[in-house]
Amino acid sequence: MRVWPPVRHGDLFDTAIRGGDTALIIDGVYHQAPALRHKEILAAMGRGVRLIGAASIGALRAAELAPFGMLGVGSIYTAYVRGEIDGDDEVAVGQAPDGEWDALTWSVVNLRHALQLARSAGVLDAERATRTLTALHAVYYPQRTTAAVRAVCRRQGETEFAGWLAERRDQDRNFGDLKRADALAAVRTALSGWAPRADSQPAPSVWETTYFRQWSNAFARERVDGLELSTEDRIVYQQVFDPAFRKTWAAYLEYRSRHPASDEPGLPLAERLGQVTGGDLPAHHVFHPAVDLRDETTVALLLASETPEDRQAVARYADALARARRSRPGFSTAAVRGDLTRRVLVRVWRCPAQRFDAEASARGLVCGARAVEAAKRLMPGFLNERKEMASGAR
Repeated sequence: MRVWPPVRHGDLFDTAIRGGDTALIIDGVYHQAPALRHKEILAAMGRGVRLIGAASIGALRAAELAPFGMLGVGSIYTAYVRGEIDGDDEVAVGQAPDGEWDALTWSVVNLRHALQLARSAGVLDAERATRTLTALHAVYYPQRTTAAVRAVCRRQGETEFAGWLAERRDQDRNFGDLKRADALAAVRTALSGWAPRADSQPAPSVWETTYFRQWSNAFARERVDGLELSTEDRIVYQQVFDPAFRKTWAAYLEYRSRHPASDEPGLPLAERLGQVTGGDLPAHHVFHPAVDLRDETTVALLLASETPEDRQAVARYADALARARRSRPGFSTAAVRGDLTRRVLVRVWRCPAQRFDAEASARGLVCGARAVEAAKRLMPGFLNERKEMASGAR
């Protein structure tokens, strides 16, 4: 069994999660990083991973994807399914920005549960509990600390409830933690060997979209030469720096023409091109097939000329990009100057400016604008190395 931090967009693409495994989703990030998408869960189930959700984003996603075979466990999941609660804010909590994952604030579902327990204990009645919950719900979730809960209770005249809750929490720090109770129930379910119905596995048509392919490409990784590398970064590096990548892309177009992703028959590229244009245009101007990095043959073709030195450079450039992100809060590749990237590409490709779009197309980058966007990830590392070389020359 492996325990991971709160789930985020991309985690289910990890190749360590295989068909026949059970993945239990409890907490997840969504403010400081993109949240886990529904189609990522559907794709994991499609390849035979058993998905269970509970307590937090797990309960929310399970309620949304139960018709496709995801299992939901616990009171919070049930409340979502019945429509008694809705919205992410019911389970949202604030966390420290330094990588610690402990909840620093109260979720609405836990406060509602604590108020229900207080009603059962005769501490307050239904009307006062409802009024107090409304006031607590109005506090923005990362600010709903224990101190904020006490302050709201004082303003509402519910100091008795606040004192009662503090006393119970002193006796049991998990008192009122419905999310924790649901999470533990889900762990027991996962360990019991639950398996979905054989006919509940979703079909690829449910999740296969252009966006999903972009996500799967972005998270494709492989360990090579002791380096954990992004497959997409490796291919972009070849498209930018391999002088012979035109031939590599032509070979890929030939492969795709003979092995199309659709049900249409395979044809030699020249024959297919003749049917479409009469043969007047180069194939790379006509055909722009989507690249799927889950296909091993595709990856092997596009990386056919990659060298160990290339992989070392990809690793250095990825490290440089990571350092830029750490040292400059809010930095992204969008901040890399497009005009500078274009000048670098023109110089590397040794092509006249007026041939820039044609060269980008021949390298599988469709056009100059897309080439610039793809190459931006390499620029911090490339430019740093050029500066170091210039300094060394002096």
